[in-house]
Amino acid sequence: MSTVLVVDDDRALVRALSIGLRVHGFNVHAATTGPEALRVAGKVHPDVVLVDLGLPGLDGIEVIEALRGWSEAAIIVLSARPQEAVKVAALDAGADDYLTKPFGIDELLARVRAVSRRRVPTGEPVVQVGEITVDLSARRVERAGVLVHLTPKEWAALAILVRHPGQLVTHQSLLEQVWGEGYGTETEYLRTLFARLRRKLEDDPSHPRHLITEPAMGYRLEL
Repeated sequence: MSTVLVVDDDRALVRALSIGLRVHGFNVHAATTGPEALRVAGKVHPDVVLVDLGLPGLDGIEVIEALRGWSEAAIIVLSARPQEAVKVAALDAGADDYLTKPFGIDELLARVRAVSRRRVPTGEPVVQVGEITVDLSARRVERAGVLVHLTPKEWAALAILVRHPGQLVTHQSLLEQVWGEGYGTETEYLRTLFARLRRKLEDDPSHPRHLITEPAMGYRLEL
């Protein structure tokens, strides 16, 4: 059973989402402020966090950044702010998805299922990419012997490239494999995700040696 943490200062919405998620088999915890969200997350270690951006105490972006310091939970932003700049800021902070309010419970459940089902099969190899070691079975990445913490979406994208070394993986293929159907044109998601991966894995993120962009086409892992 996946554990979901719902973080929103609208108590009525938190109550409604909690009921809907529990009915569909999720273990649900809730918080209504930024500091409370971090305390609860540290206690229950959620698989998925649903977080509003306008929170008291700490805003949603600060909560995302704090969680990303230690947690591999999938993070979906729930916000009434539709502006692209806000979405990019949330994704760049470490969110995996962004859902604009108002939304239906069926769409939310689909998004939660999509971020929850990304699991790598066991029995896969360890791949060396320069000083980067990728253990596909253990879902573990090290750089020069130091553990690197990746978000579920970052891990999913890297694992796809590792399984196809030297090959172009198109924007559409990455988006649909990592986020699911219906995301084939959301290239800004990939731009922010690969910027984060390069900061974590490349010596010079502005001149990457391994995570290569093929302009207007996709990405390639150069061994």
